[in-house]
Amino acid sequence: MHDVIDNIDLYVDGLLTTLKICGYAATLALLLGTLLGTFRVSPVPPLRWIGLAWVTTFRNCPLVVVLFMFAFGLPQLGLNGSYFWFGTIGLGCYTAAFVCEAVRSGINAVPTGQAEAARALGLTFGQTLATVILPQAWRTVIPPLGSVMIAMIKNSAIAGAFGVGGDLFDVQADLSSAGLPILPVLVGVVIGYLVITIPGGLLLGVLERKVAIAR
Repeated sequence: MHDVIDNIDLYVDGLLTTLKICGYAATLALLLGTLLGTFRVSPVPPLRWIGLAWVTTFRNCPLVVVLFMFAFGLPQLGLNGSYFWFGTIGLGCYTAAFVCEAVRSGINAVPTGQAEAARALGLTFGQTLATVILPQAWRTVIPPLGSVMIAMIKNSAIAGAFGVGGDLFDVQADLSSAGLPILPVLVGVVIGYLVITIPGGLLLGVLERKVAIAR
């Protein structure tokens, strides 16, 4: 393990970069996924079709293919940028499809009487969603959303393979190419991901307990 200790600064930098990727991707996935989730239950057919098309496309495509499209397809359309942003946005858009389905299931779990009462009070569809349905739906979707976010953290390693640079995946590539034994290098990478996912799982458990009390 001395190889890991000797290069601890690289692992720390890789951990911080991975956290940055996950933070940006999670923000995009939650915002976009929530929007798409409301599209899925919208009374406007074109919005429902947009939500369905997004979910069908991204859920049935491997993440590697999605990242290839963002990293190498978008530049062909004249959209240029760094691999960091292509990888992060691709990861966020892919994860948004799973967030969308979690949010949709949470919305459908809210009793229909809640929406009917809101309409009886004169609230619009958007007002009903924002003030009545979504606050209740979010309590229901915390467990599946937590699982989606943890899966996204692990999927960030795939994004790292597309030249994002500086993340934990890149650390193992650099140290392996420098001639260090692969096993201890990979052990250090595994520890880095566990440092992120285990506290995330514990935080999820705390949120679930608080939600259960709130109910």
